[in-house]
Amino acid sequence: MTMLDGIRIVDLTTVIFGPYATQMLADLGAEVIKVETPGIGDVSRYLGSGIPDPTMGSIHLTVNRGKRSIALDLKNPDDAAVLRDLIATADVFFHNIRGKAIARLGFDYEACKAIRPDIIYVHGTGFGQDGPYADLQAYDDVIQAATGTTSLLPRVDGDPRPRYLPSLIADKIAGQFGAQAILAALVHKLRTGDGQEVEVPMFECFAAFMLTEHLRDATLDPAIGPAGYPRQLDPTRQPFPTIDGYIAIVPYTVESTGRLMALLGSETLLTDPAFEAAKAEGKHMHLVYSEIARKTPAKTTGEWLTLFAENDIPAMSVRDLQDIKDDPHFVATGFFRRRQHPQVGGFHEMQPPVKYGAGVPRDLGFAPAVGGDGDAIRAELAAGKG
Repeated sequence: MTMLDGIRIVDLTTVIFGPYATQMLADLGAEVIKVETPGIGDVSRYLGSGIPDPTMGSIHLTVNRGKRSIALDLKNPDDAAVLRDLIATADVFFHNIRGKAIARLGFDYEACKAIRPDIIYVHGTGFGQDGPYADLQAYDDVIQAATGTTSLLPRVDGDPRPRYLPSLIADKIAGQFGAQAILAALVHKLRTGDGQEVEVPMFECFAAFMLTEHLRDATLDPAIGPAGYPRQLDPTRQPFPTIDGYIAIVPYTVESTGRLMALLGSETLLTDPAFEAAKAEGKHMHLVYSEIARKTPAKTTGEWLTLFAENDIPAMSVRDLQDIKDDPHFVATGFFRRRQHPQVGGFHEMQPPVKYGAGVPRDLGFAPAVGGDGDAIRAELAAGKG
């Protein structure tokens, strides 16, 4: 038995936010039925190259793995009836269609509650529905801009141009909150028997994530300093050069900083009056980072890693994204597993990162073709009615 065995989720979400949330739940064993537009499917199918089938893109292989797919045109009365039948069998209904549009289709919360009174109805929104941005569209770039995230890199390097972090980070964080929300609502339902309506807004989710550290001294009222976590925004806090590459080194505590300076032959920095004065104001770490960067070119990355491991200094070589599948730790743990998809062929599958003592090892399901499970799902619904 899997962790979420017997839980059925009807998933009408698109792109990354919702599909990433339901991917995590499918990994835990929930049955996720992905409802898609006939012939086209979800936009996430086209993120990454799909060879030979463009609807089976490389990102789709991850974010929609383990799901079943049915293609429904919800403006078609017969297809809408199929979705109502699915909702009647579901524990969770999750969508990211804007409120007015889903109501026109006949699948707002009250309509779904009439079909199944204990339904957990999850609405993934761009912005909280009780605020002035409620009807705005939201994508990752929009949310990074709205939360001030695009102002972080200018604070680091002095280039005033706002820039996005090169990741679908707002989508994925909102997806994490979405999965958490579904699990919390399921626990509530187990305790009380009651379903509920749940709203998961990207803007608020990502703001809560980013501002945990970056609200900083603006947390207080009145503020005692600006927003932004200085340690993260220090331009000298970057990977350090070595003879043959770069290395990350983290002198996080007073004690480890002292040991690191001793290993570098830079003990005198810590007793320098300028350093002591800067430390008294909490503005000394750039001096530490600058000294590290001055000394690390003296050895190879491997030599430094050996020395730091022997002296309990947190450090790691800087890897290129292209080479990450060959990381020796991942090789040893089997994090990347090569599998053969029936429609696509060979691909690398990342294993779920969390390990449960009560979990049962199993093969994850493959990402489906558009509507690939439609006939089987319709037959199951018909059999249930019979």
